[in-house]
Amino acid sequence: MDDDGTRGVRGPSADRAPGPAVPPPPAHPPRVPHPATGTDPADRNPGDRNQADRYPSGPHPGPPAEQRRPGAASAPPVEHRPAEPVASPPPGSPVDAWLRTPRPQQEPGVWRYGYTPPPPEESERVSDRSLLVGALIALLSALLLWSLWRNGYLPYRLVPLKLFTPGEWWNPGTSGGPRTIEGSDALTVYEAILFGLLAYGCGRIGNFSELFRRHVAERGQPFLALAAAAAAGLTQLLVWKETLPVVRPVLVLVASVAGGEIYQSQTVVNVIYGLIAAAVLWPFARLGRWRELIAARRGDGPAPTPADSPAPTTATSADQWPELRAAGWTDAADTLTAEVRTGRMNDVDVARLRHAWTLATRRPDRLGPLAESVLRTGGAAALHPSGHRDLPRRTARHDVLTGQVRIGRCADDPHNPYVRRGTGLALDPALLGTSLLAVGPPGAGKSARLVRPVVEALALRALAGQAAVLAVGGAGEPLGPDEAFDVVVRVGHPGSAHDIDLYGGTTDPDEAAAVLAEGLVGDVGSLDSRRAATVLAQLLGPYRAAHGHFPSVPELRELLDGTPAAFAGLRASLEAAGHHAMLRELDARSRQAGGPGDPAPALADRVALLDRPTFAGFFATGPDARPFELRALGQYPLRVRVDLPERGHAEASRLLTRLLLAQFTAITAARTDTSLFVCLVLDDATHAVTAETVRGIRRLRSVNAGAVLALRTVDDVPEALHTPLLGAVGCTAAFSGITTWDGKRFAEAWGKEWVETREVAQHTVFADQPFTRALHALRKLVTGKAVTTDAVTVRQVEKERWSASELAYAVPSGHAVIRLANVDGEHAPPLLVHLDG
Repeated sequence: MDDDGTRGVRGPSADRAPGPAVPPPPAHPPRVPHPATGTDPADRNPGDRNQADRYPSGPHPGPPAEQRRPGAASAPPVEHRPAEPVASPPPGSPVDAWLRTPRPQQEPGVWRYGYTPPPPEESERVSDRSLLVGALIALLSALLLWSLWRNGYLPYRLVPLKLFTPGEWWNPGTSGGPRTIEGSDALTVYEAILFGLLAYGCGRIGNFSELFRRHVAERGQPFLALAAAAAAGLTQLLVWKETLPVVRPVLVLVASVAGGEIYQSQTVVNVIYGLIAAAVLWPFARLGRWRELIAARRGDGPAPTPADSPAPTTATSADQWPELRAAGWTDAADTLTAEVRTGRMNDVDVARLRHAWTLATRRPDRLGPLAESVLRTGGAAALHPSGHRDLPRRTARHDVLTGQVRIGRCADDPHNPYVRRGTGLALDPALLGTSLLAVGPPGAGKSARLVRPVVEALALRALAGQAAVLAVGGAGEPLGPDEAFDVVVRVGHPGSAHDIDLYGGTTDPDEAAAVLAEGLVGDVGSLDSRRAATVLAQLLGPYRAAHGHFPSVPELRELLDGTPAAFAGLRASLEAAGHHAMLRELDARSRQAGGPGDPAPALADRVALLDRPTFAGFFATGPDARPFELRALGQYPLRVRVDLPERGHAEASRLLTRLLLAQFTAITAARTDTSLFVCLVLDDATHAVTAETVRGIRRLRSVNAGAVLALRTVDDVPEALHTPLLGAVGCTAAFSGITTWDGKRFAEAWGKEWVETREVAQHTVFADQPFTRALHALRKLVTGKAVTTDAVTVRQVEKERWSASELAYAVPSGHAVIRLANVDGEHAPPLLVHLDG
């Protein structure tokens, strides 16, 4: 690909993005083996047109460059960008099935991939002991009642029957029995009906259905079928022994309908007996699911559909690219469908091509080149400038189609709403757009379980052309391998290919002074950063007018110290060039130097932290400078990592972190094209947050950007900024092990909720009657407690969602309490999450 001579160049122009700091590509594209035969198909070259489709105008980020010292020779340009082999899909989860998996819209933070709603919340569960005792009592009561009925101990038991039958069938009196055969038959049917009603009432009162579901049905097959068969055999025995009134009432009813002569045929009698036996067995067969069990044993029943089996393909299924077919590009859709079915595309390819098609539909002149590129290269069309199609390694579960990364699972805890218990918790750009603050002590898992998965998710979206990420951490922090980034800046490392631009790539002295002052002395509460910015502007403006660039670190330190030789040389250069306005700026700085409250000494002391032998060659500003310009993040989907020397130069690392945060908030707020989501991830934001950056973080959500800040404690931020910071971010995470002081701030930020409380007061019962007093005395002698009554008071009170003590002592290890909100204003309550990222 023609790079217009911009490859490897890192000058001050903000329109040129540096090349990724990874090894150079091979001379020829790799051959991807066919998944079925293992043979190599025709070589596929993404070509220059693919890159032109993705970036139709302006220079592009160059190919991976070798790790080299600043000033080393640039790598020679290459003509074509090869495509890397497609990463194989996860086992048991092909791309077509992944693409068709439902992702229903849910509340913020719910892991949408394959989400299924939980069953309705059950009422208070009755204990097994109470259930068994209740069923036994109901059964004994029913047996006692039936025994009293059969033995004639219940008065007026025949009165309802006599009201609906002729009087000549019965003997006189309310308890008189049947006089005729018809009366005996009516009594037989009457008893059968009453027995059915008694059995039904016993089953409902004893809750036998719940007992059966809990102790029989939940155990599954074959226990369910065997238990039903045993119950059916016992019931058949009781029926034919006439313990249960079934056979005789049926015979009576058949004789009354068809006449008694029907029983003269033995065949008819056998048929009736067979029907009675089948009718008794039928409900047990339904309960035991005998038909399903037999069909499964024979193997001719419907086989259960596995979760990962492909769904039936239709004209509008997701893996057939319906958006392309609707636009009339059937050939391109067929090509991508074949790529998906044969496993030559991964999830990043699908997300990248969908995004490229969305961008192309906004400019119809790009649809034709994109479709042609798809026909030529298939899933390798519209590649990322680096040529990568996936990350070298993933440590978390990602759904690139929605941009979500799963970081944990909501615990089964009373603090969590029922619908969120057991569901996955995920982060996406809509949540990160409100910024995220994570607080936890060292070892709580902030880096490995939160920061690293977020960086991976943003890097995957960058490969899909939808995001740019800047990850800042200490050297050796687990933010990802070098191959997962396009640019790697190792501050203080002699082999680093890139530097940091202290001035943010701007050419405006006032803008550069404001950002630099915030990075240098923004954490000094006694010093006004606006006065510090004025001092820097009085030096940066004249120096740039005289030399065409901003001063390097040693030169800036000399000017801030007020060295006479530095001032004299700068004045002579301005006089020779005729910059009279800048001479007035320099004279003003000379008059104010050394006055009370002059911020120049404090600025010089902070600049001295960067003027060390370790940083020699870094932060250069001349024509040979090779800084990475932060403005490129808003123009290209770059993956950038900055390693800071925290161990040997802690103060310098904090200064650079503060400077990068100030530059990020200033640059992203000023960009006009906000189609690309840009995110800054600070693995350690200690002493990096200032009043100005808090105001900048508030503005990020309106420009499609966000920041992730990790702190060991909230006290790493000035006390005056505790409340503004917690109010500026939409997402907060309190890890296990925080102090009660930190917990108090989170509890105040999360607010309160209305809950129902029950207060139980016990009052002693005083008896008036002698017999009652005797019973109470006997009960107290046996139990050792006085007889009391409970007075229950139920009321609504406002209570903290999580108290400071609960956050400090009730959050288990490996867990965090996370509160989420998205850019649309939707929010989720603080949830206790088991982090498995």
